[in-house]
Amino acid sequence: MASESDDDYQDNFQESDAYVDSGDDSDFEAAPPAKPAPKKRGPNKSTAKKTEVAVETNGHAETAMDDIEMIDVSKSSNKNKSIEEIYQKKSQLEHILLRPDTYVGSTEVEEEEMWVFDSEQSIIKKKKIKYVPGLYKIVDEILVNAADHKIRDPAMTYIKVTINRTENFICIENNGKGIPITEHKKEKVYVPELIFGHLLTSSNYDDEEKRVVGGRNGYGAKLCNVFSTEFTIETADKERQLKYKQIFQKNMTVIKPPSITKNSRGEQYTRISFKPDLAKFSLSEMDEDFEALIKKRVYDLAGCVDNCNVFLNGTKIPVKNFKQYCELYTKSLELGPEETKKEIIFDNAATGRWQVCFALSDGQFDQISFVNSICTAKGGTHVNHVADQIVKHLAPEVEKKSKNKNVKNMQIKNHMILFIKCLVENPTFETQTKETMTLRASAFGSSYKLSDRFANAIAKSGIVDNIVRWVKFKEEQKMSKVDKGLMRRTLNIPKLEDANFAGVPGKNKRCTLIITEGDSAKSLVLSGMSVVGRDYYGVFPIRGKLLNVRDVSNAELMKNEEIKNIKAILGLQHGKKYESVDELRYGRLMIMTDQDHDGSHIKGLIINFIDSMFPSLLDIPGFLLEFITPIIKCTHKRSKQIVSFFTIPEYEQWALEHNKKSEWDVKYFKGLGTSDKMAAREYFSKPEIHQKEFQIMDTEDRQLIDMVFNKKKASDRKEWLTQYEPGIFIDHNVSKIKISEFVNRELMLFSMADNIRSIPSVVDGFKPAQRKVLYGCIKRPRNTEVKVAQLANYVAGITQYHHGEQSVAGTIINMAQNFVGSNNINLLVPSGQFGNRHSGSKSAASPRYLFTRLSKVTRLIFHPDDDAVLNYLIEEDKMIEPSWYIPIIPMVLVNGADGIGTGWSTAIPNYNPKDIIDNILRLMNNQPMETMKPWYRGFKGEISPSGPSKFAVNGIAEVTPESDVK
Repeated sequence: MASESDDDYQDNFQESDAYVDSGDDSDFEAAPPAKPAPKKRGPNKSTAKKTEVAVETNGHAETAMDDIEMIDVSKSSNKNKSIEEIYQKKSQLEHILLRPDTYVGSTEVEEEEMWVFDSEQSIIKKKKIKYVPGLYKIVDEILVNAADHKIRDPAMTYIKVTINRTENFICIENNGKGIPITEHKKEKVYVPELIFGHLLTSSNYDDEEKRVVGGRNGYGAKLCNVFSTEFTIETADKERQLKYKQIFQKNMTVIKPPSITKNSRGEQYTRISFKPDLAKFSLSEMDEDFEALIKKRVYDLAGCVDNCNVFLNGTKIPVKNFKQYCELYTKSLELGPEETKKEIIFDNAATGRWQVCFALSDGQFDQISFVNSICTAKGGTHVNHVADQIVKHLAPEVEKKSKNKNVKNMQIKNHMILFIKCLVENPTFETQTKETMTLRASAFGSSYKLSDRFANAIAKSGIVDNIVRWVKFKEEQKMSKVDKGLMRRTLNIPKLEDANFAGVPGKNKRCTLIITEGDSAKSLVLSGMSVVGRDYYGVFPIRGKLLNVRDVSNAELMKNEEIKNIKAILGLQHGKKYESVDELRYGRLMIMTDQDHDGSHIKGLIINFIDSMFPSLLDIPGFLLEFITPIIKCTHKRSKQIVSFFTIPEYEQWALEHNKKSEWDVKYFKGLGTSDKMAAREYFSKPEIHQKEFQIMDTEDRQLIDMVFNKKKASDRKEWLTQYEPGIFIDHNVSKIKISEFVNRELMLFSMADNIRSIPSVVDGFKPAQRKVLYGCIKRPRNTEVKVAQLANYVAGITQYHHGEQSVAGTIINMAQNFVGSNNINLLVPSGQFGNRHSGSKSAASPRYLFTRLSKVTRLIFHPDDDAVLNYLIEEDKMIEPSWYIPIIPMVLVNGADGIGTGWSTAIPNYNPKDIIDNILRLMNNQPMETMKPWYRGFKGEISPSGPSKFAVNGIAEVTPESDVK
């Protein structure tokens, strides 16, 4: 067996200095006076003091020269002992036996979950076993030496291991080049004896030489000898035609003389057989657990030592390479049914010194790694070197799918099992037990590079989905923990007007929380509470539109103040299934929004929130309601009869049957803030008219809500909107409303309106807001410069715009922009800072500082002669902008178009007006049109086709002498 010393053995082995151990509890002040300590002796000095240890050698005395170790055996309880009793000299051998944990690890029985070989199933599996680390280490040293010899002698073809538990006997043999059977000229002993019977001898002390073997520190196989009752070395030296056999006994203190015979057949092998001193490990026998552990290490060699047959107890192990070795773990990685079986993915691109396999873990990182055939059970820098690359590849996809930017690298790493076999030059380890490699990656002598194919295979293994599920599970756990105890009597939430009996057991079921759209609606509710009182009614205003919770991460939910507040007010606990409202602060939830399209959307978002996060609440009768108010009131001029309408289509249908202009006064309620205190009291005094209960949800209702708010179902929304019929409205004369009716007859109106205002018309290229701006500019008496803020106010007034002047001001600014990348033809003149190509509209000045007017070219494109034939819309009995303008050239191509609606979206680049005109002329002359490419005024780069409906844009950059890029 080739050890740390073989035919490459160097004679510059070192002797250790004297070692002084003062003991953990020594008290120097209490110790007797001592003579000054002798000066430290340097190594390899002829004056170095030595101890002669007598050993039995077939009837005559020989000496084994070991370094002297000075041991302080003092303890705090030994203060009365003499100097001679406290401080004792020990040889290196005695020190190893006295302090074995320093060299081989613990000599006590430990219980740990480890990978072992299951002989019955022929697999490697994890099992909780009892074993002694020190005993395991001394056997492992001999196994690693056998593997090392394959590196030194590639011609070696086998390793044979025999384990006999009954006889307490282990034998390890290889047929590599034998140890030189010759006397060492300096030490005057045969080389095999020097290697296996003398401490601190090694061929690996030269750190300048790059080696990829396991031995390094000069102990190695000698530790096996030290901890054995009998240790036999046999080797055949083909070169010298000799065979050598020598027996060591009693923990290497008895050295038998070697038996040297002729090797006439020219054999070469090294065979180490030994009987571990079980008493030193507090054992009486080798048990099944230990045998399974050692068998696993033998199988390790079969996977780690290439082109070498490995035999165990006379049977050839059927493992030819590292991939086959990793497959032994496959069955042990199964989880239940076949479909959950964990596949081991092998990196076929990894060659040379690195081989890597991957498998999914159960949420806890695991690794099976080998450095120069040493089993690094606790990993180390080589494992991090591989794992970090995989984590870096997976992190962007995990972040994207989990919608969580705070997923830590270790959380990704926890979902993988790595199998790594590598050869590292002169590796260093945390301890002599070599369970953790510490060498920095830059000194490996080689590096592993994650291949694209392997990385993609890992990404498709299901690990990303596993991590995302784990992230969501942890987020939900955290949310549940945060939500616990929310059945509190009082809450400190801004703008909440809590019901007096909210959270009061027995009375909480009768309490109603009214969620309103904005503060003005809250004021209306507070006015109405003079009718119903505050004992059982609470109100909470939300700002704008509630978050669509269906497709967001739990991390986003936890950051959203609106969601957190609603959950706290209602007393909801994340993940809890409710069968009644007994545990809630409020027994009913009432939604009160404007009766316009956006109000319907907010209503839908609240229903979506409950269905997505607390679906069981929608199975409780009477939990969810809506409070409706009129959007239009018609008052008869003579009789003063009042007719209220809750939807625009309902009013329009009624108006066709009545002479509304001559007999009725019409008032539009644009929002809840339009109603006064008297109206509020009227609303709350007639709950049978204004309070509508939603029926409990059925399968159809849930499918419709999911279809409307699930981002992945855009195609389904397209199909849904094709069923739209103008004039539809929900019947509010019923006491209970089915959610499917709300979706198909109210939420659909919002979706259609969303498309109309978000997606430009193909006729004039305008969205409604842009069309209103052009209409307002044309209606102005004189085309003089006007402040953008004033123009926005004017436009909103004459076109019945319902979304605020600030939105109109932004539209005006966009229509006046003329920097590169904006409009090819700006219809309004920019006077002031309207933005730039670097930051778009973000750098525009405030609307009160900007001026604009119609460009001269605008009325050439939108000709005044067409004004009389346009179809002008009517809103609130006033004529407003036309359905669309009719430009003389398609402006949807000139300035492009983009917009995202419900189920539909559009994106059209800008084109050159000249190219457009040329094609129009060709069309008018019945000539084939030519394909146009996008064009932006002022852009000096090149735009060229790169595929069907795709274009590549190449810009121009100027590098100044100072290396600045313009």
